[in-house]
Amino acid sequence: MVLALRWHGAVAHVELSRPERMNALNGELIAALVETGTMLAARRDCRAVVLSGAGRGFCSGIDLDALRSASAGGKRSIDIETSVAGGANVAQQAVLQWHDLAVPVIAAVHGVAFGGGLQLALGADLRIVAPDARLAFMEVKWGLVPDMAGMVLLPGLLRPDLLADLVFTGRVFDGEEAVRLGLATRTAADPVAAALEQAAAITALSPDAVRAAKRLMRSGGGREATLRAEAVEQAALFGAPNQREAVAAAMAGRAPIFVN
Repeated sequence: MVLALRWHGAVAHVELSRPERMNALNGELIAALVETGTMLAARRDCRAVVLSGAGRGFCSGIDLDALRSASAGGKRSIDIETSVAGGANVAQQAVLQWHDLAVPVIAAVHGVAFGGGLQLALGADLRIVAPDARLAFMEVKWGLVPDMAGMVLLPGLLRPDLLADLVFTGRVFDGEEAVRLGLATRTAADPVAAALEQAAAITALSPDAVRAAKRLMRSGGGREATLRAEAVEQAALFGAPNQREAVAAAMAGRAPIFVN
């Protein structure tokens, strides 16, 4: 088993499970990530996702055995030439699916997040990292470039010069610097516990409102299109069962009971 899925109420905890290889990415793990993401996208009872890694680190990036084989002209364990969804190959889809998922996704990063592992975390909506976590876009060390949708996601997170600094050098930085740069949301001594706690708090809110908010954040339209999208989403929410329940519960001082 290279990937574990555990449920905490409406929170799906997806854990990379190759601890003996620091959760390095190979074809099997990439395929498992995509399969799990596809399954969760179809489940209305999933209201939030936590991504984490078992053992000593989140993800060390590409599996070195796969790297050696591909670099020596052998067969690649990951097909990067075939599009599987919206122009993305399977490795890119393993990251972008979390970005595109209807519900919030929180990455909990400890130990290391190198190369593809760091790009996987970038697919999440929030990133909670250990202060001493070590992160890097390590691809240049191997004569490569970030290729798991990093170049789609990074320009929205970093200034061009900061992006150039990290990608051109492959230097390692810690969780505290990741927060300062804007690549991480906040630090926590126990990122998994913090991520699960935040995910649980999100699931206590109206799933309709949360999904609508994520759609707006991902709309990518200009000013006029975004203003219209806000109005459309809000009009659909007003008077819907979960919105009425949110108001009734708040007025009564009780916990709301939402439907999926």
